Amino acid sequence: MSAGKGAVAWFTGLPSSGKSTLAGLVRARLAAAGAPVVLLDGDQVRRALVPAPGYAPAERDAFYETLARLAALLASQGMVVLVAATAHRRVHRERARALTPRFVEVHVATPADDCQARDVKGLWSAARAGAAPHLPGSGVAYEPPGRPEVVASGGQDAAALEAVLEALGR
Repeated sequence: MSAGKGAVAWFTGLPSSGKSTLAGLVRARLAAAGAPVVLLDGDQVRRALVPAPGYAPAERDAFYETLARLAALLASQGMVVLVAATAHRRVHRERARALTPRFVEVHVATPADDCQARDVKGLWSAARAGAAPHLPGSGVAYEPPGRPEVVASGGQDAAALEAVLEALGR
């Protein structure tokens, strides 16, 4: 990636698939190389917004639109923006791609059974108990990307890490 040219890499996948883990590894490598990089983790951004966005369909649409616009704004200022957010509908990611000239979609393709076994936040357990009816992959469909630039097998995929860096020109 040439100096001064921002980009957005969006890490999508089921909850607990390893999106944040892989994005964090990419961030560390880029930062060590001196790249202007920021990681926007969907959960952290949700907690920072006031009022806090909900999980109903219209609220999710608005949240992902906001997240995409924030990422595009930072990229327009020369940042490499890593977004770790489910964005369960393809339209969410397509809108983000349309806002940013340099966009890399990373599908963290972890099987649902593996995500449920990890369940570090208790989301899958809550969904099974009926307390999280809007969880993508459980109560709400997750639409995997049609043609992502990178496909990762979980959050610790070393080959995917290198592929993301290459797609970003690093």
